[in-house]
Amino acid sequence: MKLIKDYLSLNDFSAVIFNNEKVSLDQLLVERVTKSFHFLEKFSANKVIYGVNTGFGPMAQYRIQPQDQLQLQYNLIRSHASGTGNPLSPIHVKAAILARLNTLALGKSGVNISVIELMKELINRDITPLIFAHGGVGASGDLVQLAHLALILIGEGEVFYKGERRTTQEVFELEGLQPIEVKIREGLGLMNGTSVMTGIGIVNVLLADKLVDLSVQASCMINELVQAYDDHLSEELNNAKLHYGQQIIAKKMRNHLQNSELTRNRQEHLYSGENTEEIFKEKVQEYYSIRCVPQILGPIYDTVLSVKDILEKEINSANDNPIIDVETEQVYHGGNFHGDYVSLEMDKLKLVVTKVSMLAERQLNYLLNAKINEILPPFVNLGKLGFNFGMQGVQFTATSTTAENQALSTSMYVHSIPNNNDNQDIVSMGTNAAVICSNVIENTFEVLAIEFITIIQAIEFVKCQDKLSTSSKKMYDDLRAIVPVFTEDMVMYPYVQKVKEFLKG
Repeated sequence: MKLIKDYLSLNDFSAVIFNNEKVSLDQLLVERVTKSFHFLEKFSANKVIYGVNTGFGPMAQYRIQPQDQLQLQYNLIRSHASGTGNPLSPIHVKAAILARLNTLALGKSGVNISVIELMKELINRDITPLIFAHGGVGASGDLVQLAHLALILIGEGEVFYKGERRTTQEVFELEGLQPIEVKIREGLGLMNGTSVMTGIGIVNVLLADKLVDLSVQASCMINELVQAYDDHLSEELNNAKLHYGQQIIAKKMRNHLQNSELTRNRQEHLYSGENTEEIFKEKVQEYYSIRCVPQILGPIYDTVLSVKDILEKEINSANDNPIIDVETEQVYHGGNFHGDYVSLEMDKLKLVVTKVSMLAERQLNYLLNAKINEILPPFVNLGKLGFNFGMQGVQFTATSTTAENQALSTSMYVHSIPNNNDNQDIVSMGTNAAVICSNVIENTFEVLAIEFITIIQAIEFVKCQDKLSTSSKKMYDDLRAIVPVFTEDMVMYPYVQKVKEFLKG
């Protein structure tokens, strides 16, 4: 049981989202939220406060009379539940709910505690609101997507429940749940924030972290296959460049390969003074996709760390408007809902993940092109050349998927389009950035799945299983439990999908 109290780390977040750990609310949280609600209730009695007794956005100049103020919140939720496109995945929605719960739990939004308690129940009971991918411009936060979450909390709309899409009303009846009763500003408090883009973003960065680790493993296995010299991974070479990520990637690769019998020492082969060839039969240096992995994955590793830091700050920030401050007994109007921090990080993340797919595609091409690697049959074909096809067919998939990643890497952060009667005259497009980044991540798992299948087929051809490092041998064995050695042509898509799911964990 994960206790939500003051600060939610990414590890805490991961435990709930990926490991299905239940959440509970600390009593201090309950008291903090309740205190904020009662303060706003009293404070707003005779003051003009945006979204409490005014209209929204460019309509804020219109006063809302007391008898209409609660209906205003329902109107906001229903009118903005207008998303289109594909439904967000259950894991993305669950992440969005947890992100919204945590920011509301800071006591800076003036919502009543029933809102947070019902969101907790949605998480713990695996009730996933229907939220669509299209609709958010990322300023005033994820208004459209969060409206779909708010719609469920007031007992309307649809949810996914036990694998079925059903009405909220019937699922609440089955589970014995009661919709929230809107009090002061629950509509705006639920919708005004960056929680969808941030929730998706956290899922993205945790999966991106896994992709970097997988790319390290694939690169190590290829280094073993070609019996590469190990000095390009040396501490001396990589510490001569002062970038943390490069040094860490090189260290990870050294650790992975520490007991390999395949990588070679340059001093023993080229520095011995005994080599008298005029033309060297073996490569003095490997191709960049093999030799420059620390320099390629290093900045990617650094970027993932940076994105983690920004997103952890975001889920522990109040991204509402206005901000209710009980300590100073004031309500502050501003723009904490603006998603530029998340949008920029999602653009950076999808750029570097695209580079992971590009590295995998080039390494794959190296293995499949016999004229380049000079040790494997064309397309790592273990059958009859000309009659069988080996990995020829799936290379097309890897290449096209990598190309799609490159096209998707265009920035959303700089694609602001004014809207909302120009009230929102510069926006973040953070929700789009997060969704597109998630597509790039899914694509990259597919490219890596194809690369890993090719690697284990290549290992089978070379018959070097017993000389692999312990880490490489474990990966080989795990993958072989999914994909058998094949010489005859077979339908590949089920194996690619199974390996992809294995890699995602």
